[in-house]
Amino acid sequence: MTMNKPDFEKDILELLRSRRSPSVIRQELENFHANDIAAILPDLTAREQENLFHTLSLDRLAEVMEYAENAAQCMDGMNFKTAARILERMEPDSAADLLREMTFQKRNALLDLMSEKARVDLRMLASYDDDKIASKMTTNFIVVHADLTIREAIDTVIEQAAEHDNLSMIYVLDSNDIYYGAVTLQDLLVAKRTSDLESIISTAYPYVYADEDIDACLDILRDYSEDSIPVLSEKNEILGIITAHDLIEVVDDELGEDYAKLAGLTAEEDLAEPISQSIRKRIPWLVLLLGLGLVVSSVVGLFEGVMKELTLIVMFQSLILDMAGNVGTQSLAVTIRVLMDEKLSGAQKLKLVFKESRIGSLNGLLLGGLAVIGIGFYVYMFKDMSLGYSFAISGCVGLSLLIAMLASSLVGTVIPMAFHQVGIDPAVASGPLITTINDLVAVVVYYGFSWIFLVQCLHVS
Repeated sequence: MTMNKPDFEKDILELLRSRRSPSVIRQELENFHANDIAAILPDLTAREQENLFHTLSLDRLAEVMEYAENAAQCMDGMNFKTAARILERMEPDSAADLLREMTFQKRNALLDLMSEKARVDLRMLASYDDDKIASKMTTNFIVVHADLTIREAIDTVIEQAAEHDNLSMIYVLDSNDIYYGAVTLQDLLVAKRTSDLESIISTAYPYVYADEDIDACLDILRDYSEDSIPVLSEKNEILGIITAHDLIEVVDDELGEDYAKLAGLTAEEDLAEPISQSIRKRIPWLVLLLGLGLVVSSVVGLFEGVMKELTLIVMFQSLILDMAGNVGTQSLAVTIRVLMDEKLSGAQKLKLVFKESRIGSLNGLLLGGLAVIGIGFYVYMFKDMSLGYSFAISGCVGLSLLIAMLASSLVGTVIPMAFHQVGIDPAVASGPLITTINDLVAVVVYYGFSWIFLVQCLHVS
């Protein structure tokens, strides 16, 4: 017996459209997660959204805006003062992301209405490019100084806890306000009150620098699996922290970008994106692939004489090209995954090349053998050809399939490795690019082998 999953979004919509008083609705909405409230915003009319925003407290509304996909649009209808108060109450990194979606004039108008501390934090966060790790950090963290006793450190944490709720990890500064280490809240609470804080500080706690690329930081963020990791300035001062929630978003964004590149896009797209912007993202790769496609077509044209003598072999061209493209894309996916390990040695890379070549050749041998048998009988039975002629054709197809799959495995492995070696994102060696290159390889292999084996050696026509 299965239990029905609660439909929180339906319950929230029914509550908002009921005739209950705003006070009762606000109280009832406290039982729902902010993410569920954010999910129903697109289903509300402009009037219903306005009523909801008047009903919720500013703190609760700030939570909702952190989860809302169309938060910038929702805030367009608010007066600037209310919008500024909401942004102040949001996590700084979420507020900075939201400000980036607004016009320059509106962003400055909202910042001018905020407190000095919030304005400084948000301008600092917004100053970093999207590909820098500092653009994903939050300034919501607690610090203490290393020369305190345990009792004094606890008192300091309590004082800061009213404004900062990331309490699981406390960061420690030296006398010059330079990052010194970290201590967990649990260790702080169970330690002897009269002891020095120095006795429980972890000075080997991991950190990253603000101007590091996100790609370069992913390994350290994943490897240590901490609730949060500090982000330091060039002077080793703590600017902010990357939380576990931020890490999930970072990894999700990076995976989305890599998936977009594998699809032959220059960046990730979403449903709300304007058509003109989507076209600009797609057209560079399409132009490149068009040029490569013309090269493939030109190469096919070189074998026009072979096709005139053996028109039947054209029938199996797509089979060779499709299988070569599939094998190359598989090798590409495996290689990109392996290359995420920055510590990969040259010997390990070479081992991967040999492994993929063996896999490609063994798969080619198996599928090529099946092609020889299957295509041989197909030509013999349905094309009314002699048995020798039929298996000469199928033998050519099978051997071409073996060679093309081996070559495609090497292409799908070596090209991303070469890109990685020269500092280019290996995901740029995307599926469409690898497929097109493998089409070129497969065409040369198939028609070249047909000319040598069938025309020149066996004199089949």
